[in-house]
Parts: sequence; C-alpha cells; structure tokens
Amino acid sequence: MTTAATRTAPTSSGFGYATGLSCRECGHLYELGPFYACEECFGPLEVRYDYPALTREDIEAGPPNMWRYAPLLPVPADIASRPTTEPGYAKLIRADNLAHALGMRRLWIKDDRGNPTHSFKDRVVAVALSAATEMGFKVLACPSTGNLANAVAAAAARAGVRSVVMVPADLELQKIITTSVYGGTFITVDGTYDDVNRLASELAGEHPDWAFVNVNVRPYYAEGSKTLGFEIAEQLGWRIPGQVVVPIASGAQLVKVDKGFTELASLGLVPPSPWRVFGAQATGCSPVSAAFAAGHDVVRPVRPDTIAKSLAIGNPADGPYVLDVVRRTGGSIADVSDDEVVDSIRLLAATEGIFGETAGGVTLGVLRKLLKDGLLDPDAETVIINSGDGLKTLDAVAGAVDVPDPIRPTLEAFTERYPAVG
Repeated sequence: MTTAATRTAPTSSGFGYATGLSCRECGHLYELGPFYACEECFGPLEVRYDYPALTREDIEAGPPNMWRYAPLLPVPADIASRPTTEPGYAKLIRADNLAHALGMRRLWIKDDRGNPTHSFKDRVVAVALSAATEMGFKVLACPSTGNLANAVAAAAARAGVRSVVMVPADLELQKIITTSVYGGTFITVDGTYDDVNRLASELAGEHPDWAFVNVNVRPYYAEGSKTLGFEIAEQLGWRIPGQVVVPIASGAQLVKVDKGFTELASLGLVPPSPWRVFGAQATGCSPVSAAFAAGHDVVRPVRPDTIAKSLAIGNPADGPYVLDVVRRTGGSIADVSDDEVVDSIRLLAATEGIFGETAGGVTLGVLRKLLKDGLLDPDAETVIINSGDGLKTLDAVAGAVDVPDPIRPTLEAFTERYPAVG
C-alpha cells in the first residue's frame, strides 16, 4: 500500500543520511518517498540510515534545539537555517523533592512544556514538515487529540504553508483556542480521535497534495520522538538512565525513545548499559496496558473515556511495538484512574513547581503505582516524561483546587482569615 502514488520519489539529499524505508514486519525495502505501509504485508514502514562517524563534540557544537541531532534524523543538513519553530532541547529537571516524597534515590523529569506550542508534538511535526516539503506536498494536515493540532498549525504558519487540522469536538477548550489562533483550516468532528483518524486516512487518498503528518508521512514524523532519548542521554552527561517512564497514546513516543537510546549506544556515543522502559496509560483508555497484563501480543481497540484526552487513542498504531520494547527491556505497563491522574498533577506541581498536562499526571501516577507494586526500582536513576503543559487541561484540575473568597485589603482582615500564616 502506498500513498500519493502518482508522485515521483525524491532524491535522498533532502533526507540527510536516510537511505530508504523498510517494513517493520517483513523487512521489505522501499525508496524514500510518501509511503507508510508495506505493499507485501501492510506493516508500518521505518526510516533506514547510513550514519556518518559522529562524536559528542559534533552534537554539542550544534544549535540549542533538536537540530543538533540532524545527522540522526531524516532531514537535510541545512535544516537549522530553515524557517521552523526550532523545538527541542527542553529541560531535564532533577526532581529531588518529588523523589524524596516517593522514596526514590534519583528522579528526573524531561519537561517538554518548553517547546514552542508547549508539548513534545513540536518535535515530530518539525521532522514531518521537512519531509513534506521535500516531497512537494502543499498542505500540512493532521487528525489530533489537541497537542498535535497546535503544533501543526504553528509550524505551518512559521513555514508559510497552509494547514488543515481536525480534532474531536469534545476537546479541551484551551487546545481549541490555541490551535485556532494560528489560522489555517480548523475542523471539529463529532466522534472520537479514532473516528477523526479514519476520516483523515480517507482524505489523504482524496487530496494527494496534503501531508497528513501522522498518516502519509508518518515514518518521518515518528522519528522526531527519538530526540527525547537523545536529549535525555546528553543532558545526563552522555549516559542512559536505568529506567524511563513514557506516556502511551499511539505508542510511537515510547518506541522511538527506546530507538534513540539504541542508536546512541550503537554509535558509541554512550557507554553500553541496560535500561528498562515503562509505559503509562489512563484506565479509561488503556488497551496497551490491558494487553500487557493479559500477556497478549495484539492490542484490542477500546472506546476512550478519560480526562487524559491527549492520550485518548483507543486503537494505538504502535501498540504491539510498545509491548515488544517493554518486554525486551524488562519494563512494565500500567494504568491509573482519572482521580489518580489529578492527584499526581497536583503532587508534581506542589513538589517541583511543574504544572503538567493530564498526560504528565498519567505518567507520574503510573510511576507511583509501579513503585507501590514493586515493579520499578526506587534506587535506579529514573526519568519520567512530562509531555505537555497543564495550562492546556485546566478543566481536569479545576474542581480539585480551592479558590478562596477575597479578603479586605487590611492587616486585620489578613490576620483574621490566616492566623497561622507567618
């Protein structure tokens, strides 16, 4: 199966050191182009590379964003000079207060709130936009649970191209506003994300000049998540943590973080050491967690019902590969209730001053659950990923915080209301 079949495949110059595509299932090889599913077995396609000799110093001399890793991505050598939103190299925060509260020795938070539209999606969209430009697409498009819509609309505006984004109609208002502000065509759909995704797949066939970032240029798009793994290792002083906890939506982020660690090790940029990958889902949309618990290799689709809308993908495309990674590395997958998500959002904010989105609450909630169940080592160096900003999901915590009635602007009024303060 191919998409935009009438297009001629581009030369590899616009894809850096990428040399082609290969099927994850049967290994069938394809040239670089707008292809995303294998004609032989319908398996997903993966980007292949012939990497150059690369040193830590080469990377450290690069720009302070994800383009410092350009030789490890399917992007041209001059990508840093092109009009992009320049995402990446977000902070890795040592979370000593949270670690103490949880009884852990060393805990870090990879905090992707610092990206241009305040989520990790800026990373994947930046790579997808580069590929779409190289392949001659005229419109940048996507189905989305919210953060991707923000990122596509912003990246298209920055690059001066048209955008078309589609989201479920019940999306958080904050994400609707922060997509609409960038202009472009914005469509709300009466249905779940999976309904929106099916519509996008149909539209991709009808509009050969539209690059749906997570559909017909998905092999390139997904590579952007590797930069989370690259950055974590570099920011730890070129070493891989013993444990990493990653939220699961489509599952691509978790799979690519592991791929990023694997590539750094194979290139000799980090010393060889084992790592364990753990996956986090909300109970109201936990098909991968359920499959893991049941010992299954196939993920059964579900209908999402959770406040963690950015993770509400009932039929995750990379679900089986998440299971492979977690089992191979000796990790685990768990899920937590909406109440546990909210409680963990508040704990992260109260201990580290980080207001994470619901996905961050899911990840921390699962970390707490894994610790309680003895499935995660409290003494091993651990990184958890906060993939978005809590300002995008205010409704999730609005009912859990107390906003006091105002006092008069007098010392007496203060003392009367707050006698124990000070």
